[in-house]
Amino acid sequence: MEGASNLSFILNKPNDVSFAEKPIPSLQSPHDVLVAVNYTGICGSDVHYWLHGAIGHFVVKDPMVLGHESAGTVVEVGSAVKDLKKGDRIALEPGYPCRRCETCLGGRYNLCHDMVFAATPPYDGTLTGFWVAPHDFCYKLPDNVSLQEGALIEPLAVAVHITKQARVQPGQSVVVMGAGPVGLLCAAVAKSFGATKVVSVDIVQSKLDFAKDFAATHTYLSQRVSPEENARQLIAAAGLGAGADVVIDASGAEPSIQAALHVVRMGGTYVQGGMGKADITFPIMALCLKEVTARGSFRYGSGDYKLAIDLVAAGKVDVKKLVNGVVAFKDAEEAFKKVKEGQVIKILIAGPNEKDVGGMDTSVDEAKVQTAEKAKEEGGATCC
Repeated sequence: MEGASNLSFILNKPNDVSFAEKPIPSLQSPHDVLVAVNYTGICGSDVHYWLHGAIGHFVVKDPMVLGHESAGTVVEVGSAVKDLKKGDRIALEPGYPCRRCETCLGGRYNLCHDMVFAATPPYDGTLTGFWVAPHDFCYKLPDNVSLQEGALIEPLAVAVHITKQARVQPGQSVVVMGAGPVGLLCAAVAKSFGATKVVSVDIVQSKLDFAKDFAATHTYLSQRVSPEENARQLIAAAGLGAGADVVIDASGAEPSIQAALHVVRMGGTYVQGGMGKADITFPIMALCLKEVTARGSFRYGSGDYKLAIDLVAAGKVDVKKLVNGVVAFKDAEEAFKKVKEGQVIKILIAGPNEKDVGGMDTSVDEAKVQTAEKAKEEGGATCC
């Protein structure tokens, strides 16, 4: 690794970022691997930390490396690692649980209280040259899945987890509120699970145009009317009859959540995947009278990364369509600005040692433009 850079993109405080060379990390366990980071996507949480320095009780108190949607190449393996070798291309799962608590042993490690998660204070993220990770949280990419696609496995795994929480079955109708990256991916995963009617809902027509091309069978442009009226219009427009079998909220916006409970059918399923305001007015009467099964969803759990990779490898989810461009590491802040301004769906940042930053269209496609200011009016954000 002589001459290799471990340049890192560091958040010092809100709206204050810098680049700095950090020591190349060493393996901490015989089960660890050292990974050269090739590409990293930008998540809404990264942007939120950049702008505000905190998400809930997670507060940036010391400089922190940003980024957690990454793919890379193995450069060193610990003595106990048998399933990976130098040169393997992998998708990084950026959160590592304790493995010993009741929650972990019960198979829901994403809910571990002692989770170490990249770019969540106080832990550094993956917008850096090299990253050390436990080998079992590094997933080898098939030959037909590129490293750029590998960087999109993280948000796809979020969508897989949400859709699994919804227990989507073949032949069902699924409505996805919100056509941001995670909402689009939820629609694609639902379709791959056998849903025959997949409706994407948003307040921005250009996002719905893209959704129709990406995975949705139907779209609905949400109106500035009551949640009940929006639900009635949506059900009629998509031919949902008595309502949708499954409704997933991937927006976090209060009006969207309210409408969702009026869209789901009697005895249907509702899953909250988007995070917005901590407290909202919620139509609890509709939830009760319909005997709706309601579930939350947080990050991803056992098997979600593997399934996400399988879906990409099989051509069932084309994550490449979400990417507007790839930028050099030195342009990381500009990439963050593009995401903040809603100019892109996804943009990838090449690692500091990556020479080839091409292979994708770096121009802004108007069909993919997200008008972030309009979304702000609804007060919602999507968790990935």
